Amino acid sequence: MSGGGDELKLLSTWFSPFGSRVKLALHLKGLSYEYVEEDLMNKSQLLLESNPVHKKVPVLFHGGKALCESMVIVDYIEEAFPDAGPPLLPSDPYERAVARFWVAFIENKLFTTWIPVHIGRTSEHRVEAARQVVAVLEKFEQSFEECSGGKAFFGGDAAGLVDVVLGGFLGWLRASEVMCGVAVIDPAKTPLLAAWADRFAALDGVREVIPDVHRLLEYNKMRRAHRGLP
Repeated sequence: MSGGGDELKLLSTWFSPFGSRVKLALHLKGLSYEYVEEDLMNKSQLLLESNPVHKKVPVLFHGGKALCESMVIVDYIEEAFPDAGPPLLPSDPYERAVARFWVAFIENKLFTTWIPVHIGRTSEHRVEAARQVVAVLEKFEQSFEECSGGKAFFGGDAAGLVDVVLGGFLGWLRASEVMCGVAVIDPAKTPLLAAWADRFAALDGVREVIPDVHRLLEYNKMRRAHRGLP
C-alpha cells in the first residue's frame, strides 16, 4: 500500500468489528499505516491517554494527533485523503445521504440486535438473537438494490462506505452461524447479500482484514468463560 507513510498509526484489536471497518477503509484507500494491537484486558497508557472519554479502540493517529470512534475515523480518512483510492461516498448528495442512512441502520439496529448472539446467557437466547439478526439483514436485500444500482457492491462498481461498515461485521456474522446453528447470511433468504459477502471478502485488502472464523469462535468461548457464561 502507498500513501499515508509513517504518519498514520492505528491502535485496535484483531477482533473488533469497529477496528475492522477502519482497517478496511485504510486498505481500500491504499493507505499505509502502523498497526498496534491493544490488550483490552490490560489497557495501555497510550489508549487511556489518546481516548480518555471512552477508553476504547479504535484510535487512529495522524501526524501525532488522535482520532476516536470508528465512524469519525472513517469519515476523516475519506476527507483527509480525497485522492487516495476510490471514494467511499458517492458524489451525488442524495446517494451520500442514502449511504449514511444505511450506515446508521447498521450502527443502531444490526449491532444492538447481534450483541445477544455474543453474550446471551442461554443457547436459546442466542439462537433467538441470531434469528433477529437474519430479519435485520433481510433489510439489506432492499438496500443493496437501492445503493448498488445492480452493480457488485453497495458503492456500485467499487466498495464504498456501506460495504466498509457492514464488512467490518462480516467475520462475526459468519462466526455467529457456527455459534448458534442459524444461517445468518442465508442464500435462501438474502441471496444478494450472500453473493455480496463472498465478493467483498475476496477483494484485495479485505481478505487480510476480516478475522478468521475459528479464531473468533475461540475468542467468544474465552470471553464467555470470563463472564461466567456457559
